[in-house]
Amino acid sequence: MEVATTKKRTSRLVAVLLAAVFAGLAFSSASAASADEVGTDEYDFVFSGNVKYESQPLEDVRIIVEGDGFDSEVVTDAEGKWKIGVPEKEEYTITLDEETLPEGVIVVEGEASIDAEFGLTNNKSVNFFLGEGVRETTSFADQLVERVVNGLNFGLMLALAAIGASLVFGTTGLSNFAHAEMVTFGAVMALVFGVFLHWPLWITIPVALALSAGLGLALDAGIWRPLRKRGIGLTQLLIVSIGLSLALRYIIQFFIGGGTYQLPGSGEASIQLFGSVSLSITDMVSMVVSIIVLAAVAWWLVNTRTGKATRAISDNASLAAASGINVDSVVRTVWILSAGLAGLSGILWAYFRPGIKWDMGGQILLLIFAAITLGGLGTAFGALVGSLIVGMLVEVSTLWIPSDLKYVGALVVLIVVLLVRPQGILGRRERIG
Repeated sequence: MEVATTKKRTSRLVAVLLAAVFAGLAFSSASAASADEVGTDEYDFVFSGNVKYESQPLEDVRIIVEGDGFDSEVVTDAEGKWKIGVPEKEEYTITLDEETLPEGVIVVEGEASIDAEFGLTNNKSVNFFLGEGVRETTSFADQLVERVVNGLNFGLMLALAAIGASLVFGTTGLSNFAHAEMVTFGAVMALVFGVFLHWPLWITIPVALALSAGLGLALDAGIWRPLRKRGIGLTQLLIVSIGLSLALRYIIQFFIGGGTYQLPGSGEASIQLFGSVSLSITDMVSMVVSIIVLAAVAWWLVNTRTGKATRAISDNASLAAASGINVDSVVRTVWILSAGLAGLSGILWAYFRPGIKWDMGGQILLLIFAAITLGGLGTAFGALVGSLIVGMLVEVSTLWIPSDLKYVGALVVLIVVLLVRPQGILGRRERIG
């Protein structure tokens, strides 16, 4: 029995979670224009909102954003909506120009200007509701169902990345920080072929996935396998993965810059399904693809010789090697599979956010580790369960806490669960070997 082994692994990965810090970067320059969307491609921080009178949208209303030496303006579209990008994460004054309101529509004194600042995210909504109209509200039950559906979508996408990282951890013991860049790499390859080279998506996505899998093979052959053969310890390998993560991240930034890019089909209109739940075609396809791929991975683990060998190595690598299993060959396959799943997750994450950015993988790395730890270290099925729980918590928690804190809420629940069950939901307290 190796109770201490499981606890040490749990403690190490929890320490990894607490040690990781990610920060966004923004570059500043001023802009001004007259459109319903200004500066959103140029800047990373975006204010958006609606202008309505008695529940009816108001078009061509001028919105002025000022602060920190920045000054820009935008006008509302036919639906009363507006968006404007700003260069820094500072406090801004958002003013509605009353002279652009229709005749007879006025703003209550003192409510034409609003001081607003960003929370933990790069987006902030500021709305102006005028007149005596009654706002349309959604019942708590409908909001809950909507959040659950969104959480399921996010959880499935997260599971693709988490299962790959969990398989690597199970077979090698490595908490791979560079897994975040594998997620980003898949999205960037889709950007290169689908946007820069204008290839159709049905060719772009398979090519991006093949290149992602190739990246996993290259990293294992060029870095991880030689280090394993030299008997390098897990702590040193962890430090190498952090350095590799930083190197890959800034290489990606060097080639695509610090802006945000959209894949073809991003931002398409949602379809009303039931209640307040509405999903775009891309969202629905994403969920179906995730379910099919996850089912295929589960079948591979349970029914194929290599899949069974992978589970055997995760349980006890020494015993598996003594039983005649080619550990190096299986680990190489796991790296290829892990990178391919991460690439697919990155493409789906680019549609879910939406947008592709040089550090997008790092934004969900903590959630990936949280899902792995919550489900049970080194267990692929545990990573799936943990990802679904984390995805649900992230979305559903916004019913009670500010959306800026939704990721924090998931990590708090992780800590609570580990205090009660340190080995995770599907992890085992005892091992034989």
